[in-house]
Amino acid sequence: MGIYDTLNEQQQEAVFCTEGPLLLLAGAGSGKTRVLTHRIAYLMDQGVNPYHIMAITFTNKAAKEMRERVDDLVGFGAEHIWVSTFHSTCVRILRRHIDKLGYGNSFTIYDADDQKSLIKQICKQYKIDTKMMPERKIINEISSAKDEFMTPSEYETRHQYDFKKKKIAQIYKEYQKQLKANNALDFDDLIFKTVELFQFHPEVLDYYQERFRYIMVDEYQDTNTIQFQLVSMLARKYQNLCVVGDDDQSIYKFRGANVKNILNFENVFPEAVTIKLEQNYRSTKNILNAANEVIKHNKGRKTKKLWTENEEGDLIEFHQYGTEYEEARKIIHEIEDLSKEGYDYKNMAILYRTNAQSRVFEESFMIKNIPYRIVGGTNFYQRKEVKDILSYLKVVDNGLDDLAVRRIINVPRRGIGAATIEKINVYAVEHNISFLDACFSADSIDTLGNAKKKINGFADLIREFRRKMQEGSLEELFKYITDETGYIANLKAEETEEAEGRIENINELLNKVVTYEQEAEEASLSELLEEIALVADIDNLEDSDNRVVLMTLHSAKGLEFPYVFICGMEDGIFPSYMTVMSEDDDDMEEERRLCYVGITRAKKKLYLSAAKRRMMQGRTQFNKVSRFIDEIPEQLLQLDTGVNFKEKRPDKALFSSNRSNRFRKPYQAKSFTSTKMDTLPYDVGDMVKHIKFGKGKVLEIVSGGRDYEVTVDFEKAGVKKMFASFAKLKKVE
Repeated sequence: MGIYDTLNEQQQEAVFCTEGPLLLLAGAGSGKTRVLTHRIAYLMDQGVNPYHIMAITFTNKAAKEMRERVDDLVGFGAEHIWVSTFHSTCVRILRRHIDKLGYGNSFTIYDADDQKSLIKQICKQYKIDTKMMPERKIINEISSAKDEFMTPSEYETRHQYDFKKKKIAQIYKEYQKQLKANNALDFDDLIFKTVELFQFHPEVLDYYQERFRYIMVDEYQDTNTIQFQLVSMLARKYQNLCVVGDDDQSIYKFRGANVKNILNFENVFPEAVTIKLEQNYRSTKNILNAANEVIKHNKGRKTKKLWTENEEGDLIEFHQYGTEYEEARKIIHEIEDLSKEGYDYKNMAILYRTNAQSRVFEESFMIKNIPYRIVGGTNFYQRKEVKDILSYLKVVDNGLDDLAVRRIINVPRRGIGAATIEKINVYAVEHNISFLDACFSADSIDTLGNAKKKINGFADLIREFRRKMQEGSLEELFKYITDETGYIANLKAEETEEAEGRIENINELLNKVVTYEQEAEEASLSELLEEIALVADIDNLEDSDNRVVLMTLHSAKGLEFPYVFICGMEDGIFPSYMTVMSEDDDDMEEERRLCYVGITRAKKKLYLSAAKRRMMQGRTQFNKVSRFIDEIPEQLLQLDTGVNFKEKRPDKALFSSNRSNRFRKPYQAKSFTSTKMDTLPYDVGDMVKHIKFGKGKVLEIVSGGRDYEVTVDFEKAGVKKMFASFAKLKKVE
């Protein structure tokens, strides 16, 4: 049997099961890519023409890797196998047949910037205020509709009683009309139009069903509705569809992934054979046992249990530290110790729930001169929103920084374009003054015309910020800037995952400001900016691949490291605050799957940590230890308070004889403070329900410093004003 002898029993079964629908439940580290490539080789051994074999992956990187491994394994004939991503597959099909849908075959593919420009143009055409309804929100809504294979008319019908979404339906309709007029498609259209092509032109579908008689789809748990539809249509004739995935690693709901595609596969294909790949080749027994114990709390999953022939391994270390700064210091201390023992930095990874959590680690790494790299993100002080707010602070502190002034003069948008900026610049050069002083002298710049009013508005804003700096604290100045510019309000209006991440980064910068102010003998804006600049500009880290890896848990999927540190294991951080507040079990199950993904990244040793108190949005909060730590049996954990990193002294106060209350008691703050949510789950115009006052309509939402003030017209109780965190209003569909 040769090359197949190296496979375990279940892997061999999966490789040799070639006819009919097949569901491969491939647990973390179970060698699924190996199974797929060997399956392709076996099909060819059985006389299947490589021309009839298709393998679909999610990323170009995964497609390239699979192509290389197939080439190595099969050799001659491998070039005829169609290995590509969903989008690449659809582009190839549409280039040949899209003329049947009334498009030219040489269509253009619009990227995110092209989309935004077109949506902006349509909003202008329909007189829609993009401050109230940002382009990014509209694009996301249209994208979600296309993921569900929903036409503009269907979208309009579904949302006929929702004023905002009726507007989006109007934009969606015009957007598609203009795309067609421009002979262009966006990325979502590539799959949408292919399904449409198959639906209305059965002869084209028949051609590709004949072409692709054996179809394999990797990472099936990440497919959305329309991808499922595409695959189902292609496989309908011969039914030789092999899907590979792990429902326990479905963590991309926010991108449209539908875990039900894999959970319901056997319902859609009743003849399907299901094979579980449960042997893990990556991690120690203790790490896998912890992962199994956590994930078994999910109800919406296929039953499976990872096991390994690897060693028992070290216990999982859990440390609870005083603050996030202590957490970062101690983790880096352990990394230094591992390095002294001869382990490479590249074998160590720090994983966190949100990008904003990287800041305290980055600063500590820079001070210690330890090489690191951020994966799937940008270094904290290089992030756009961080640089924007820092530029405002720089302009308040030093009006001579022309670069900073030019960066923010139209951020957020004030209708100040490049031509206006150039006119100000010309005046500044002619009069030998700074760019900001030229803005202050806008009334004297005759060439500005109607733009004078906008420049004066910006100049007045800077004057007001400078006045605020003289009167109050740096924390107050920071909040005043983010409130008065509308920077955070604009991001909130987008209602996207990306915007939420940007808000988290701004709040993390606020944490830096507050911490500096608390620790400085004599706090000054100049000194704060100097301190940040010294950290942000340290560039003497060695340029090598031997660097500690920092990334979010989402970015870590598919990767593995000998030593893994998962920080911020607190309710409100991980699982996230929105998930904890939500009563949606599906959201909590997705967070738990994310925890499972994080745990199973570790090969040799796993470290979990939490902080007793953590600064969030500029305020110290006392968080409970994450419920996911509760779900790991005590015998798998090595417990430590973090008071002394080397001395393992369990904090007995953390544990009670009652197992269910092991970490549940929160630490009491001296005084009660409400926690302001990043976004509210309802908007102006929505119907909501209050536990006491019943149903009502939201009339107004005002964002205050500590909380949102919500005005609601209740059907029975009349108009009431209340704080969002106390009211706990729920949206009524």
